[in-house]
Amino acid sequence: MTFMKKRKAISPVIATVILVAVAITVAVGVSYWMGGISSQYTSFEKIEIQSGVCQKLGTAPNQYWNVTMKLKNSGTADATLIGVFINEIEVTSYAQTTAVDTAAVTNMAEYYTVATGVTGKLSVLIDCDYSTLTSGTTVNIKVHSAGGMDYIKLIQLV
Repeated sequence: MTFMKKRKAISPVIATVILVAVAITVAVGVSYWMGGISSQYTSFEKIEIQSGVCQKLGTAPNQYWNVTMKLKNSGTADATLIGVFINEIEVTSYAQTTAVDTAAVTNMAEYYTVATGVTGKLSVLIDCDYSTLTSGTTVNIKVHSAGGMDYIKLIQLV
């Protein structure tokens, strides 16, 4: 029995230091783990329409306006553009198409993906014979994405 009485335990100060060190280590591990999980669910798309230029092209009677917009995705996820609207009317109602960079796409049916950090161009072609639009008119061009976002640019036809 005398052997057990002479034995001493860890001092309360050392026990407290060990507990605090373990708690801090666990807290750091959990924060890194939660940061990794949250970044998977917080990605977002953000298209910036950096510029919009309108040109009148072609010869009468086949003249049309070519509205070219420079887009940049400054979000953390790729943005898929699925529709273009002119004054809240889908671009096909104007009997025209949209062109993405150099590949022509009819009614954006094939969609256009803008990767994160990438800049692209979107051209909207509008027939000059369309009765409600004339030179000097400001049109509201809206690009709709698969994520449900709308990106709007007001451009004056020349």
